[in-house]
Amino acid sequence: MKIRIKFSKTGIMKFIGHLDVMRYFQKVNRRAGVDIAYSGGFSPHQIMSFASPLGLGLTSEGEYLDIEMNGTEDSRTMRDRMNHEMVEGMEILSYRRLPDTAKPAMSIVAAADYMVSSKEGYEEILWDGWKAFFASFCSQESILIWKKTKKCEKQVDIRPMIYEWRVEASGIFLRLAAGSADNLKPELLLEALFQYAGREFCPHAFSIHRLEIYADTGTEKEHSFIPLEEMGEEILIPVPRTEEDKP
Repeated sequence: MKIRIKFSKTGIMKFIGHLDVMRYFQKVNRRAGVDIAYSGGFSPHQIMSFASPLGLGLTSEGEYLDIEMNGTEDSRTMRDRMNHEMVEGMEILSYRRLPDTAKPAMSIVAAADYMVSSKEGYEEILWDGWKAFFASFCSQESILIWKKTKKCEKQVDIRPMIYEWRVEASGIFLRLAAGSADNLKPELLLEALFQYAGREFCPHAFSIHRLEIYADTGTEKEHSFIPLEEMGEEILIPVPRTEEDKP
């Protein structure tokens, strides 16, 4: 049985790296009595995978974890049970069952939403009107940058990876390409903005908050983004173990 969990990561937990988050969920599953499935072999481990690991220092209200289950209580009971074991800064937002044919979240990630805002105390770095300048920057037909890969450094046009943007009172909303095919981190976009403006980039001047992660059910020419959460359904009644899953 496939389950997709949506969770938030805020506050001091933004300084916890991905591997520690993975170990943390393993402990939560054990303490909450989650009937998670284990791999076979001499060193069995909990079957789980994350959609898109969050960068260190970023916060989020749209993180996803896929797990394999033997049996489960209803969604509300499981959310409450897991949240009882969670620390401040981590919260289970939804717990949904996926179709048996569903692909892992990490293999279908296509886009992500972010809110970028400036921090207090960086007035000297952020010039007056930088938000309006950002609008001009994103209105270009192409935005060429040098992007480092594991093997080399190559020039890439990141403009097609910016699916949506708008300047709001609280900051800048971004919908950017994410996943294995195309991936644009908001930090890289901000760095390109500062280079375009001829100014020194300071990554610590911004707060970056991830809002949502999407799959793309459309075509290459016409995207149709759907939140990963909506690919599953709420569990209204418990689903017991099958005979073959019983120890």
